Amino acid sequence: MKDNTIELKNFQPKKVFFIGIDSDGCVFDTMELKHKECFCPQYINHFNLQSVSKYAREVWDFVNLYSKTRGINRFKGLIRAIELLTDRKEVKERKAIMPDLSGLKAWVEREDKLGNLALEKEIEKKDIPELKEVYNWSIDVNETVEKIVRNVPPFPYARKCLETIKNDADTIVVSQTPINALEREWRENGIDSLVRLIIGQEMGTKEEHIQYTAGNNYSPEKMLMIGDAPGDLKAAKSNNALFFPIIPGKEEESWKLLYEEALEKFFNLSYEGRYEKSLIEEFDKALPENPSWEI
Repeated sequence: MKDNTIELKNFQPKKVFFIGIDSDGCVFDTMELKHKECFCPQYINHFNLQSVSKYAREVWDFVNLYSKTRGINRFKGLIRAIELLTDRKEVKERKAIMPDLSGLKAWVEREDKLGNLALEKEIEKKDIPELKEVYNWSIDVNETVEKIVRNVPPFPYARKCLETIKNDADTIVVSQTPINALEREWRENGIDSLVRLIIGQEMGTKEEHIQYTAGNNYSPEKMLMIGDAPGDLKAAKSNNALFFPIIPGKEEESWKLLYEEALEKFFNLSYEGRYEKSLIEEFDKALPENPSWEI
């Protein structure tokens, strides 16, 4: 497994502008494919949720695709999905047995690099069967992604944006996807050369990715994060960066707007303020906080 940690921490600016870009669901229309065909089936299989599979799928999709936790780290998403599933009336009525994820919760709370490598090291130190099953699930997810996810091009206008951005900004991929999958997807579409660095879940949180690379190297008004999830917005604002949303369900429109209008505003320093605020307000409305079955 490739580790870009050293390159990440030794990152030095070459341009006066910085742009971070998420990958899944942002540059590539892979979120639905990965979660519905790879993550969710393995989650049902590994955690014995066959008797409530209908509700397990609904919960998984809500947590990872259709709510404000969209784009959440897979291990945090697993915990959240099981919590919501456990509380569902239909699941209680079927007396379905939910997995004990207390060990995973404890690990997630103290570990900042939430990837398979860190989990494998934890299992070597502590022989906890629950964590082994979570690890096996995560490995099977990766293997399924590698088999199934292919021939998915970037969203229309995404490539044009990347080509434009490269001329004026230091550009990095900021993602919670494993590095191997990221590099494969960017390379097979011939766009890996359009960014300086690709960063995955093995190298910490998105907030840390931006902190290590952008840090004090750029003025806040010259830093931009492009993403499709609230976590991307949070990562941007925790580093005093601007944010451009790729709105779920309106991805093509968002990239077209970025290419035809928003990039120019960013580079001429007129993006910050009312313009950015209006985009974030529209983005916030696109994803609900609570599931429909609780309303």
